[in-house]
Amino acid sequence: MKKLGALAIIMLALWGCQADGQKQEPETVTPPVFEANWESLQQYETPEWFRDAKLGIFIHWGAYAVPAYGSEWYPRLMYMDTATFSAQLNPQQEGPNHVYLHHKENYGDQKEFGYKDFIPMFKAENFDAREWISLFKKSGAKYVVPVAEHHDSFALYDSNVTRWNSVNMGPKRDVLGELFEAGRAEGLKMGASSHLAFNWAFFNKKDHFDTVDPEYDDLYSKKGKALDEPVSDEFKQWWWERTTDLIDNYQPDILWFDFFLDQEAFKEYHPKIAAYYYNQGLEWNKEVVLQDKNFDYEAFPPGTMTLDIERGKMSDISDEAWQTDTSIGKNSWGYVTNWVSKTPNTLVDDLIDIVSKNGCLLLNVGPKADGTIPEDQQQVLLEIGKWLETNGEAIYGTRPWKIFGEGPTEVATGHHTEGKNQDLTAQDFRFTTKGDKLYAIAMDWPEEGELLIKSLGTDADHSEKVSGAKLLGSDADISWEQTSEGLSIQFPSEKPGDYAYAIEITIDI
Repeated sequence: MKKLGALAIIMLALWGCQADGQKQEPETVTPPVFEANWESLQQYETPEWFRDAKLGIFIHWGAYAVPAYGSEWYPRLMYMDTATFSAQLNPQQEGPNHVYLHHKENYGDQKEFGYKDFIPMFKAENFDAREWISLFKKSGAKYVVPVAEHHDSFALYDSNVTRWNSVNMGPKRDVLGELFEAGRAEGLKMGASSHLAFNWAFFNKKDHFDTVDPEYDDLYSKKGKALDEPVSDEFKQWWWERTTDLIDNYQPDILWFDFFLDQEAFKEYHPKIAAYYYNQGLEWNKEVVLQDKNFDYEAFPPGTMTLDIERGKMSDISDEAWQTDTSIGKNSWGYVTNWVSKTPNTLVDDLIDIVSKNGCLLLNVGPKADGTIPEDQQQVLLEIGKWLETNGEAIYGTRPWKIFGEGPTEVATGHHTEGKNQDLTAQDFRFTTKGDKLYAIAMDWPEEGELLIKSLGTDADHSEKVSGAKLLGSDADISWEQTSEGLSIQFPSEKPGDYAYAIEITIDI
């Protein structure tokens, strides 16, 4: 794959000297321009700033935070009134979805009070972009990706294409714009996610729902009642206009796409949107990142974008940079009243495992409808930030070692596999490198105070000659010995912190 670095973005003036010593006229070198085909798009390379960043923050926030029930898929589930339709998500369910019943009981009939009626209730009265960004910086995040528009098609930005946006309705504020301004002022990279493609099939259409009212078909989509109706050309063009409007007016450093765009129905738009976005990046004089899941169809061939894995990881080191997106919430991405947060220990383990395999972690928060981030979510972020203050040099700017790690605990891989994982142990290690340093990260504190890293035994296949070792965050000297069995390290009696523990190992080159 060809490299397209920052220098290719700039117009270069080449000066030389003629034989008589006179200067030549400058020669303009036109930077490469991406064409809407995969051969041209293979020029793309994930920028180094993204590979160095390691941790980002995802934000799922919208009118679905008003009912705060079930999940951010409330707008879909509230119209699932039959077992047949509900079985798409839960084959064991025998009747209307519980969200449908909850809505009917608490808000009334879906013909009279539809999803559209939550939007005026979504006021975001306590939203402060600078407070959010301050929290994200304290978490150690280097980039932020707010959901610009979810499947419900409500835009959290000042859209020129749809009236259903946060400037016209609900908060009556440019949520994305405020976050971009605050984040960029603090040196963070700012991205936007688009989940809009699935809007085509998101809402159930029946005569006893408001979803069939033509007055609202620019919110609920113009799809008819048939569940399998093919995506119309009109809808795809509408998707294109909204997406390019978002790109042009907010210049996101990252553009993240959710599933359904990877359907073959959008095939013609895959190289087209990638070329458009990358060429706009050249115009803006910055390196941008396009991310997609490639769920159902290889929408973007390897090497033309950065792969994202939802709630899952990779089994080994990837040659290409990649990303996991997951939520602090075990049971939702958007705020719900019964939200259950993962522990900081689990998420620190996830971050380390992902980084050791050449990935980044995009970690989601779900704010309340009023714009506050719940205390339990804040505490998780602050704990991760505290860990990174001590151990960040083993994470930021690092690259994978020869192997990602060692240890007895298996890690499930692939989309939606995180629920199968157990917390890693003191016998599990993950490796990263930077310069002449190798970092061996013990995933827990050893009960006996001693660790053995077998991969660094003098007879091991991947061994290095060790000349020094220290425990990050500790001033205490640690004793170590490299033998044929491994690198044995005696930890001090006092822990330098919580969760995993990074050992900086100097390699004798």
